[in-house]
Amino acid sequence: MTAIDTAIDRAAAITMTPGRLVDAYVQEAKAECLRYLRNPGFLLPTLLFPSVFYVMFGIFLGHANSADAPRYLLASYGTFGVMAPGLFGFGVSLALERDSGLLTLKRALPMPPGAYLLGKMCMALLVAAIVSAILLCLAIFVASAALPPSRAAMFFGVEVLGSLPFSAMGLLLGTLVKGQGAPGVVNLIYLPMAFLSGLWIPLSVMPPFLQSIAPLWPAYHLDRLALSAVGLGEGGNATHVAVLAGFTIAFAGIAAHRLRRHG
Repeated sequence: MTAIDTAIDRAAAITMTPGRLVDAYVQEAKAECLRYLRNPGFLLPTLLFPSVFYVMFGIFLGHANSADAPRYLLASYGTFGVMAPGLFGFGVSLALERDSGLLTLKRALPMPPGAYLLGKMCMALLVAAIVSAILLCLAIFVASAALPPSRAAMFFGVEVLGSLPFSAMGLLLGTLVKGQGAPGVVNLIYLPMAFLSGLWIPLSVMPPFLQSIAPLWPAYHLDRLALSAVGLGEGGNATHVAVLAGFTIAFAGIAAHRLRRHG
């Protein structure tokens, strides 16, 4: 029996054994989460940027502006924080792994083809959960934000699940750009989208043109949902959910097509 036949038999065994199939997904997800949690270059900026911004503007300066400022900025910086794991964890890493040949190697291994992407998605959800939990602790215990447990739980769920559209966007970006240029391209999308969605400066003080194009960005819709979760929403939640779901499906569908055709 040749090595190729052995590999085929191992792949078939994994496919035909539900227990081993589940274990392959679990092990890949665990490996991806540990890999990024042990990478300070990825983890520290992702956790610290939204937390430091919230401490500066939501705690030190927040109450001087408005009693609702700690909750308002919790929603804004929460959205800003959960965008990063998907955009950088998917976009930059996928581009680098395509260039280095790691993606090709993983495809040759006897593992389910979806385990690679599921592992990265679990990583993005985990890091988004950590970011959201840190911001919630700062808001409740330091900023004394009026946030009952039900709203805190709603905010946490919205932000964690809200990382999925940005994971899909990062997946698409990872299929479009080269590894060396990926960080710059992702930042060129990440930072302007945060600004144009009203995460740093309220849309109400922006020029009318910028206000009119804000709904083009998924960050705007997630921010609206986060504001509703903390009690500062203006309705239309079903529309925002539908738009985010549409972004997720569209980005993921195009990315999957590109991966099948171009690798």
